[in-house]
Amino acid sequence: MIARTSRKALNLFLAAALTFGMIALTNGNAPVQAAPDTSVLNQQNFSTDVIYQIVTDRFLDGNSANNPTGAAFSPGCQNLRVYCGGDWAGIIAKINDNYFTDLGISALWISQPVENIYAVINYSGVNNTAYHGYWARDFKKTNPAFGSMTEFQNLIQAAHAKNIKIIIDFAPNHTSPASETNPSFAENGRFYNNGVLMGSYTGDTSGYFHHNGGSNFATIEDGIYRNLYDLADFNHNNNTVDSYFKESIKLWLNMGIDGIRVDAVKHMPFGWQKSWMSYIYNYKPVFTFGEWFLGVNEISPENYHFANDSGMSLLDFEFGQTARQVFRDNTANMYDLDAMINRTAAAYTQIADQVTFIDNHDMDRFHTTGASARRLEQALAFTLTSRGVPAIYYGTEQYMTGNGDPDNRAMMTSFNRTSTAYQLTKKLALLRKTNPALAYGTTQQRWLNNDVYIYERKFGNNVTVIAINRGSAPVSISGLATSLPAGTYGDVLSGLLNGNSISASANGGVSTFTLGAGAVGVWQYTASASAPAIGNIGPDMGKAGNVVTIDGRGFGAAKGTVFFDTTAVTGATIVSWEDTQIKVVVPAIAAKKYQVKIRSSAGSDSNSYANYNVLSGDQVTVRFVVSGATTVFGENVYLAGNVAELGGWESAKAIGPMYNQVLHAYPTWYYDVSVPANTTLQYKYFKKNGQAIVWQSGNNRTFTTPTSGTATVHINW
Repeated sequence: MIARTSRKALNLFLAAALTFGMIALTNGNAPVQAAPDTSVLNQQNFSTDVIYQIVTDRFLDGNSANNPTGAAFSPGCQNLRVYCGGDWAGIIAKINDNYFTDLGISALWISQPVENIYAVINYSGVNNTAYHGYWARDFKKTNPAFGSMTEFQNLIQAAHAKNIKIIIDFAPNHTSPASETNPSFAENGRFYNNGVLMGSYTGDTSGYFHHNGGSNFATIEDGIYRNLYDLADFNHNNNTVDSYFKESIKLWLNMGIDGIRVDAVKHMPFGWQKSWMSYIYNYKPVFTFGEWFLGVNEISPENYHFANDSGMSLLDFEFGQTARQVFRDNTANMYDLDAMINRTAAAYTQIADQVTFIDNHDMDRFHTTGASARRLEQALAFTLTSRGVPAIYYGTEQYMTGNGDPDNRAMMTSFNRTSTAYQLTKKLALLRKTNPALAYGTTQQRWLNNDVYIYERKFGNNVTVIAINRGSAPVSISGLATSLPAGTYGDVLSGLLNGNSISASANGGVSTFTLGAGAVGVWQYTASASAPAIGNIGPDMGKAGNVVTIDGRGFGAAKGTVFFDTTAVTGATIVSWEDTQIKVVVPAIAAKKYQVKIRSSAGSDSNSYANYNVLSGDQVTVRFVVSGATTVFGENVYLAGNVAELGGWESAKAIGPMYNQVLHAYPTWYYDVSVPANTTLQYKYFKKNGQAIVWQSGNNRTFTTPTSGTATVHINW
């Protein structure tokens, strides 16, 4: 995990006038008030984008006047644990000089923009500050070292003018380092509501925080309900905290952001996060992905479940760790890489929405001093041509090095546009936009040994074939079968990584060729759609009346029909219909997961796109607690009920296993669940051991949920 000293720390591009016409600017850090902008209903599909992650303080100092003073600032960035001067003005400067546009970047993920603590904390004799943005104090104001609200608005406007989206980091798990027994330590976890003090960690009479000690990460429960290191950990089952984070994210949505990266999703109640996402999608849906850290060789069913059921995508650590093992560390081979691709394709229901990467601010940089640059270039090529939404860490295109925190967060070293990695990214970012096989396609392994991986991405009639040889010797490639039509295909990279042309026969067979040592070749074919094909749906969760965006190819120009299972949606409830995109209102149908397909006006059906999750209505979070539920070894307690959010009485879809260690101890069990607001629920608990189920006796229990906020219902077994 991450050292405490640094803990974190849309195919529609919007015209600036459209985005900002409804927003009233105020000076300084005052909140921006705005009505929901209905023009921002399609910020969901990032599949054709390449994201560029920026640690704002470490990119470029565009306005030295906002630099902190004294011990909080390090001129020349000699102390990497304090502020070094990077700000939004610096990012704007590189937007305006087309550094990102020339690189092929169409989305910037920036550090959490909110006001952080000002204290300089001394850990083991070294000064530390909140330069990383993860020690928040007021989620409704900006970090002045990055800029004012007006300057943030300028950033949004500059980015949108260049067709670049802005993703903000957001960390609702915690405030800042705090001590239960020493209220003078740092700022004692204090948090503010637009300048008004709400509470502190010590003397927390309002119950804003958890006070269960620091996590040892032994279980998921432990990580959720204990503090992440020494950070003041929010109690999300508190009405004030719940409303505070809905109000706060609404403010940033009103500023015109296009996406949210949510910090530490593994460490917050899953039910609260699902309820919060429902609120966002009901207000102004944007692409949202969370951070669920996985170590090397770690495979987590809970990780898959979260990505498939929370309404939020994830940073794909399984992808990143395996790519690092294969291309950086030489602890795995191409068979392992292919196995990961197949495993995750089966595990994630929305595989195209998981965010892929090879390094970030919590990992050693991919490139190491003295190592071959080609391995970095190969890993980049793999990431940019694979399923998911690729994210590049700032400076990777400049071969920056640095192992460990804070060396992996050094100041940006160069803005060279001629480096091989820069040119590689530019070429493949363009290909992601022009060939939908990379954005939406399936992946099929076509040729494989320990060092060579040749795989095909295919969507409709569109094909891309990628060959990577990480070995030190050339390999003769024979018997390669593809979906390419007959013809000769030049390397998309124009030989940048020593790829060459190939020739395909009428059946897609490729003539024997040599793939050079360390070479990467990319070949592609595009064609008009012969039938409608859905590539992506976003959001993948919503209630009746919400708008969902369907992206793909071959839909036609005239309105057809959208199906949720067998329910047909036509006419005015189809908001818009274009050949590559449809926006449709979710009909009033029963809450459950649906197969979505479209029928063109010519009567041609698309593929079915699985698991659009229709909710029962507006969501609130309820903590369900049951006492006296004794169990035998191997037995766990689950919760089921009459609404889809409680599994609809199906034991296989029930909530659980429930927790019994931190907030309550065995034989008391508990779980935070997202359920429909203002609804009388019927529910019951059951014990499960393997396939054996024992239901709680007596009548169904009932509970009426609040119209907003959170609640707790506690009964005996």
